[in-house]
Amino acid sequence: MARIIGVDIPRNKAMRVALRSIYGIGSSMADKILKGASISGEKNSNDLTEEETQNIRKVIEENGLSVEGDLRREIGLNIKRLKDLGTYRGLRHKKNLPVRGQRTSTNARTRKGKAVAIAGKKSIKAMK
Repeated sequence: MARIIGVDIPRNKAMRVALRSIYGIGSSMADKILKGASISGEKNSNDLTEEETQNIRKVIEENGLSVEGDLRREIGLNIKRLKDLGTYRGLRHKKNLPVRGQRTSTNARTRKGKAVAIAGKKSIKAMK
């Protein structure tokens, strides 16, 4: 199993798919990296040689891509900055609500969490 930038590449997958397991590398970036390292995207990750993994590491470093820990830290600091400034987006992050203008009256369950039933609704009906 190859290790690139501290991440174990999944076994038995095409390289263009396996590289996506690295945080910050998507499909188009994986294709560019493989093209720069002159490796076929269809090549199986089990068949990768040590020289080819070195080429992939070199291409990522030369292009100055921020991936994995650096990218997570950068995103975290950006969110912290927004919270400290008290911007609208920062407040939405603090309240754990959607940040980019989505509606919250009916959707946004992923961000808001599991729906909670309103307590005392049955007793109000019983009083009528």
